[in-house]
Parts: sequence; structure tokens; C-alpha cells
Amino acid sequence: MTRSYAVRDLSEGDPGWLASLSIAQLGAGFAAGHWSPVEVLAAVSARIDEAEPTINALAERLDGCAEAVGAAQAAAARWLAGSPLGPLDGIPVTVKENLARTGVPLRSGSAGSTPRVPSEDSPVVARLKSAGAVIVGTTTMPDWGMLSSGLSSLYGVSRSPLDPTLTTGGSSGGAGAAAAAGYGAVHIGTDIGGSIRLPATWLGLVGHKPSYGRVPLESPYLGRVAGPITRNVADTAAAMAVISGHDSRDWTALPAAQLDWSVGGAGSGVRGLRVGLLLDAGAGMPCDPTLRELTEAAGRLFAEAGAVVEVLAPWLSEATLVALDRFWRMRLWSDLEVLSPEARDRVLPYIREWAEAAADVSGLETLRDYQAMLGLRGATVAATTAYDIVLSPVAPVSAFPAEWPMPWGDDAAGGMAHIGFTVPFSMSGQPSCAVPMGRRADGREVGVQVSGRRFDDVGVLRAAAWLEAGTARG
Repeated sequence: MTRSYAVRDLSEGDPGWLASLSIAQLGAGFAAGHWSPVEVLAAVSARIDEAEPTINALAERLDGCAEAVGAAQAAAARWLAGSPLGPLDGIPVTVKENLARTGVPLRSGSAGSTPRVPSEDSPVVARLKSAGAVIVGTTTMPDWGMLSSGLSSLYGVSRSPLDPTLTTGGSSGGAGAAAAAGYGAVHIGTDIGGSIRLPATWLGLVGHKPSYGRVPLESPYLGRVAGPITRNVADTAAAMAVISGHDSRDWTALPAAQLDWSVGGAGSGVRGLRVGLLLDAGAGMPCDPTLRELTEAAGRLFAEAGAVVEVLAPWLSEATLVALDRFWRMRLWSDLEVLSPEARDRVLPYIREWAEAAADVSGLETLRDYQAMLGLRGATVAATTAYDIVLSPVAPVSAFPAEWPMPWGDDAAGGMAHIGFTVPFSMSGQPSCAVPMGRRADGREVGVQVSGRRFDDVGVLRAAAWLEAGTARG
């Protein structure tokens, strides 16, 4: 099980070649009549046929259904008439299975869950459809999204297309695997502590966690966001232009704003930017020296281009990370506790053990844990407000075996020791983007996290695009 299904291995003439192209490349081909959305859908189907039996990225395959075929045909007609709906018209996309679609049961990645059947599409799904995107599948996730791997009691093991012995990351692991395998240009995941950024960095992808409230949700929750995983920053920006914006169904949604999501001018430079360099999370797993050095190298790129780069002292404490982990355990235990014993037995054992550890946590402890999370929100904003962007590792470690639920194996006592770099920016609501920066000597992907001030998603993506271009040149 060593074959790589990554789209980077494709060349023109391969049956799935069209599936490897960016949004801009596909749109240019549509406009020139070189290919149509119907042909691109067929190319994606070929990629799915080849890779899916191994990588297991899809919770539901939709590329051959009447809705997807009809959407591709309608997009083809619009491009032929010279009146596309926009850049995503005819572009194949996937959505994580916890993003509601009308009448489709939401299973939360678990064989033990009680499915909920939504009466309408989530804002993200509705906006993708309105933009002409062709939804080719929903992607897998671990039980209730509480793992940073591709293990699920409902879907089994999802694997990296780059090396099927390695994890996809999680919880948006299926979305990451679909992106790396070429199941379309845009893959929407969700993130509450790193669930977009971790798969992205372990799969060599761009993963953007938007500002809290930037992308409206059907079921908002503290820190929870939806955002794109793509193969380049420009595609991420194009996806954000579609899925962001106010929606009254989400009581956390930011006010309507006219944002220029273009990142093409990012190469003009970063001179004068104030850049914070976070090399130590302050808590959790120790950072692999290779990943720390990579972040330092990214900082040097910015400094050499005229940015002002300063090393930041960590602000996350071990006590806060433990409190956050315990609060999330209690949150999930409140869902598991009401299940029948039979249903609870169907939950992934690691997840069940992790949540059961909170069964005797008191209400007073839970309230204090919640207050610690709010404290982390304030501390993160205070520590970073003087900087335009903050560079850090995405995770303290590189990709680990696919069968492991967490980077250290199957010991549920480990809690959330791996999210020290990602979770502060989730709790603070700040935009944060994983940017690939190449591979280690052993072939595993490496990257850095670019985070920014609250609500400055555009600034983060432009800095990410600049870093992406500099990495390509280097």
C-alpha cells in the first residue's frame, strides 16, 4: 500500500488530468472551449474510481447522481453562452458530511449517533450550488469530529493519497484526502481547534480557517468555522468569495462586507509588515525541531523582503489546554450519555473512552473550564494584536500512521496535546491559514501557519499567497 494518488503525479493525457487543474485554469479552458464542466466531472470521476478504494475519502459519492450531472450540464451551457455564474461555475467540489444538505441524514461520522435530517441546505452548501459548483461528494470525518486523524466507527480508516500508510489528519480528513487526490478544486471542511489546518499541513495543501462568523453555519458553536481546503491559495480565496458573507440563520455571522478576495497582487511584497514568530506553543507536545526551523525559515523570507519580524513569547499554558480538553470531553459526554448502551458501544472506542473521562466532572469545574477558554481568547488577541500576521508551525509533529487516532497513538489520556499552535486562533476567532512549504527528507509534507488580526482574512490570504510564491521560487 505505497502508491501515491496525489494530483501532482498527473500529466496531460492522463484520464484524470483535468482534475488536477486550478479554478483559474479550468475557467480559462471553459471560456476558450478547450473542455467543458461535463468533461471535468468525468475526469474527477476517473480519479475517484482510481483512488477511492484505497484512500476512503468520501462518505457519499455524488459524481454520478442526476443532480451533479445536471449541474455540470447546466454550467457547460452557461459557459458556452458566455454567461457563467462566476469562477466556481462548473467546478467540482466536496463538502464535509456535517454540512447540512436537505433531506440527507447527518451522522457526525459515528455509527453510534442518532442521525438528524435537515430541512434545508446549510448556508455553505446553498452558496456553492448558487455559484454553479458541482458537488461530487461528501467527505468523511471521525466520530463527532473529535480526532485529528481519519478514523471513524462509521466510515473506517481514511488514508493519505500521498502515502496510504499515513494519516489524513482530521477532523476534516476526508476533505483533505479528496483535495490531495484530485476530487475537484475545492473541499469544504470545518474547524474548531485545527480540523482544517491539520489535514492541510499533513497533506501538502492550503487550509484556511476563516474568522469566526465569516462563513455562516447552520449550527454555530464557540470557535467552530467552515472553510476551504485546496491545492493553492488562489483557489482558497475564490472559494471564500463564494461561501463567506452574512446569513441571518447564523446568530454568530459577521455583518455583510464587500471584500476584495483577490490575492494575485500578493507578489508585490510584504515590506513594512509586522510579523510575529511563534516558535513555542507553551503547552502540549514539544515541537519537532524540523518544524520549528521551517517556521524560522519562513520568518527569514519575510525579513529579507522588508518585514519586521519579532519572536513572540508563548501565552498558552498547560492548565488552559487541559481545561479546554476537559470541556470538550464534557460536551461530547452530554451527547453520549443519552444514547442507549447499544448505540454507545458502536462509538469508536477511543472517542468513547475520551468522553467517559468527563462523566464525573462537576458543573463548577465545567464552568471554570469554559472561563479558561474565554481567557485564552482574550490572551491570544492581546498577544498578537500588534502584528499584521503571526507565523508558527501548524502542528508540533508531522503525519503519523493512518491507524492511529492521535499523533501519539491510542492513549485517550493524551487529550489535545497536539493543537497548541492551532487552538488559540480558534478560540480567539482570528483567521489562520496552513501553507505548504515542501517535504521532509522522508517525504512527509511540511508547512507553516499564517494567522492574522481578527476579521482580516484577506490580509492572511495575501500573506499566504506571498509565502506560497516565495516557497515555489526557493
